[in-house]
Order: sequence, then structure tokens, then C-alpha cells
Amino acid sequence: MGNDSNLDEEFADELVSVCRTTVGDRLRSVTYFDTTHEQQIYLRDDLESGANIVGFANEERSGFKSKRIYEDTELGDYQFTIRAFEHGYLTRVIHGYHGAFVTTDRLPTDRFEELASAVDSVLGEYDTAWLRPD
Repeated sequence: MGNDSNLDEEFADELVSVCRTTVGDRLRSVTYFDTTHEQQIYLRDDLESGANIVGFANEERSGFKSKRIYEDTELGDYQFTIRAFEHGYLTRVIHGYHGAFVTTDRLPTDRFEELASAVDSVLGEYDTAWLRPD
């Protein structure tokens, strides 16, 4: 993360750490977002930057609405979303008014639940990770 970031560095490090611990070298990227901001906090060295992070974040913000819609259903509480792509997966986790999406190479299915649980635990420790100017 660059010095121009207004994201809590301890939070960002912890989020990347739990993702790396859970999926290892299959981790591709980690992006944090809330209702109005987004920031990619990790990109694997062998991947090119330049993905449309704003576009992805705008799409993943639909999870805030989904979380409300799926409350109190017979299925239980909404937990996370997995999107499958040709070369890997995107896992989105929402907690309160913020969330993260994590991209990975192909994984065994049970690893997604572990990944989502780890991300949710870090998100749950913070109301937001954006540092507000004093």
C-alpha cells in the first residue's frame, strides 16, 4: 500500500494476512470497499494491475442491498457470494457498511467458506477502515 492511502494500514495488513493464510499462493487480489470508496490492498506479483477496480466495486456494492433482502429468510442470514470466472473466482463478503472482495485461482469448494469466514472476522473488528482526517 502506498503512503497516499487513507486506509487503516493495520486493518489492510490483517485482511491480506488472513486471506493469504487461508488460500496461500492461490490468492490473486484483495480489495476493500464501502458504500462510496474502494481500494485494492493486495495484488499478486505475477498479475498486471489495471483491472477495473471501480467497476468491480460498483458491482459488488449490490451486496449491501442483497444482505438486506436476504435477512430473516428460511435459508438463514446471507454470508458471502462467489463468482466463478474462466481463470478463478471472486469471493465477496459484506459486514455492516463495508466489505471486501478477494480473487483467487481455482480452489476446492470448502475453502471459500473458510475464506469468507476469515474476511468477515476482520471486517467485524472495524466499523470502517477508512481513516478520517482530523
